[in-house]
Amino acid sequence: MPGKRVSIIGAGNVGATAAYYIAEKVMADIVMVDVAEGVTRAKAIDFLHAGPMRGYDVSIEGTGDYAAIADSDLVVVTAGVARKPGMDRMDLLRVNAGIVKSASKMIARYAPNATVIVVSNPLDVMCHVVHRTTGFAVQRVIGMAGVLDSTRFRYFVAERLGCAFTDVHAMVLGGHGDQMVPMPRFTTVAGIPVSRFLDAEELERLVDRTRKGGAEIVAHLKTGSAYYAPAASVAEMAEAILTDRRTLAPCAVFLRGEYGIENLFIGVPVILGKNGVERIVELELEPHELERLRRSAEAVKKGVEELETFFTVR
Repeated sequence: MPGKRVSIIGAGNVGATAAYYIAEKVMADIVMVDVAEGVTRAKAIDFLHAGPMRGYDVSIEGTGDYAAIADSDLVVVTAGVARKPGMDRMDLLRVNAGIVKSASKMIARYAPNATVIVVSNPLDVMCHVVHRTTGFAVQRVIGMAGVLDSTRFRYFVAERLGCAFTDVHAMVLGGHGDQMVPMPRFTTVAGIPVSRFLDAEELERLVDRTRKGGAEIVAHLKTGSAYYAPAASVAEMAEAILTDRRTLAPCAVFLRGEYGIENLFIGVPVILGKNGVERIVELELEPHELERLRRSAEAVKKGVEELETFFTVR
């Protein structure tokens, strides 16, 4: 969109691929910021060279200077490290919380009016870090997870049925991890409930595969994790926000009593638009579905409690 500006913090596989997708999909000017300034600058130049062929005509800048994100409409935070041998969960939480906190301070300083999409892991907990550090309204801090988990579920259903991927619509709620809650009852194929095509046992197998979708990729890669689908998910959310498309999508957002969950970022359906989270949509869940969602929220709450043992805003 002419005049729109997107900044991406972290120009690794997810960040750089997201920049490419956003350039093509949204036609916004893009800034990538990374400590590896030379590599980031090189990627930006390479993207620009592809522009005449791919049909985008935007500004793409790679830098190590946070001042370049000034006046951004949207900031995407992908910075962080993957878990390495010898690191336990708490080690990873400490390292990434520190990285995301530093980035959040710069976002608050240079892009105080931006909406923030959080991608860094552990995602739901990192949303708390961004929110507390920036001081932004909760409507402007949104975690990318449900869109990614839902597209994986959509693919697995389409693969099983042999139908077009785009015919399948799905919903995955909860935290981004083993406790995510795929929702077969809200999954359709060209508007027809998926239960008309697959029995409960088959659906549960696809649900389980969705929960393990990221791990399946990591197992093949050996080092690193998925980036094409996560980056595409970021681009979908960016388009909805920058164009005020008011898309309904599952995202990690701050709940204040919705679904019986208080003061926690967790994945639920929302309307995305120019103000970020325009509205939280409360589905009428069956008791067992609500129980799974609240169990997922408890897992996220435990992560937040671990964060609070060392995290300060200063």
